[in-house]
Amino acid sequence: MLRIFSSRDRKALDALLWRRSTRLSEAERVVEPILDSVRERGDAALLEHARALDGLQSGTVRVPASELREARAQLQDGFLDAVSVASARIRAYAERQMPSEWFEPAGNGIELGQLVRPLDSVGAYIPGGRYPLPSTLMMAAVPARAAGVERVAVASPKPSPETLGTAALLGLDEVYAVGGAQAIAAFAFGTQSIPRVDRIVGPGNAYVAAAKKLLAGEAGIDFVAGPTEIVLLFDEGDPRALAADMLAQAEHDVDAAAILLTPARGLAEAVAAEVERQLRSLPTRGVASEAIRRNSAAVVTESISEACAIANRFAPEHLAVSESVPLAAIRHAGSVFVGEWSPEAAGDYAAGPNHVLPTGGNSRLRGGLSVLDYVKIVSVQKLSERGLRQLAPAITTLARAEGLEAHARSIEIRFAPAEGAGRA
Repeated sequence: MLRIFSSRDRKALDALLWRRSTRLSEAERVVEPILDSVRERGDAALLEHARALDGLQSGTVRVPASELREARAQLQDGFLDAVSVASARIRAYAERQMPSEWFEPAGNGIELGQLVRPLDSVGAYIPGGRYPLPSTLMMAAVPARAAGVERVAVASPKPSPETLGTAALLGLDEVYAVGGAQAIAAFAFGTQSIPRVDRIVGPGNAYVAAAKKLLAGEAGIDFVAGPTEIVLLFDEGDPRALAADMLAQAEHDVDAAAILLTPARGLAEAVAAEVERQLRSLPTRGVASEAIRRNSAAVVTESISEACAIANRFAPEHLAVSESVPLAAIRHAGSVFVGEWSPEAAGDYAAGPNHVLPTGGNSRLRGGLSVLDYVKIVSVQKLSERGLRQLAPAITTLARAEGLEAHARSIEIRFAPAEGAGRA
């Protein structure tokens, strides 16, 4: 049963926030030996772990091109159409996010600008556990291609035919049937069969998250993600739709969280009743009911304003709001869904924005995966003699304040008369 309590019950609110926090220390202890072994022994360790943990049967983790082509050929027309629609919208959104290059005068002989350059390589981790996730493959790979990344490598344990076929549809031919910490280690260190990558992106279980956390610095990562979560902030709405949205998150994982914030107790009670009714016929009710019982609640607030404040405190992965909620009041969320016709599932698949999002309050620090994760901004500066002369007093004063005399002299020498012969 979905719990209902008042926002004045601070103990219950705090418990809800604590319960969904990500604790990786135990997972880190488990994965550290795996990471070390792949670092030290490369493919030998990678294959050992892939056979033991991923059920790998072949002598290599690389999926043959023939298998990718075969998987593509077996995809149904409806699935092909869905991938076409979704990938086109994901690409269009990513292209709209691309930063611009510029180079322009900045006054008195100074020109400033920026270059936008793609990363050389990216490793996309695609979960392959309870549910195959070809949608996550699109979310990870399509923005990379939009950014201009040349090499996109894919790792997925026991990849489904849909995942393999989607890879082929997207023109991805570097696919590895390996998962867990061993896949993250291979991406970060490189092995004989998997060259290292510049950045690792994509969600995963606690062991994948722990491996990414420990290897951040060996390779870039997007972020460390935990169990999925949604907060719904509505003062009115269809209880059936709101309950369905909560269950859509709850069916992911027993650690998932779905929270309704509303000033209307009647709505909270109606949604709770709907959750119970819909659970009875839900094929994934074994998982969803546990997530609802353990991690979810309907919180009755004093006002919409208080609900917004609580939502910002939660900083959820997904935030669904009624149209009466001003977007200016939202400070922290991975992705926002406005109004009753904007279900979170639309964002999971085909609306366009990325569904790889920060969890556990990390939307305080950043938004979801985007084209910006696949490019770097390179600053450019060009100074004329006049421009440098203008800045020289500030530069030399600051350099000497820091004790960096050679810095100051590198400015002054340009204006000093040359000693002896003319300039070389």
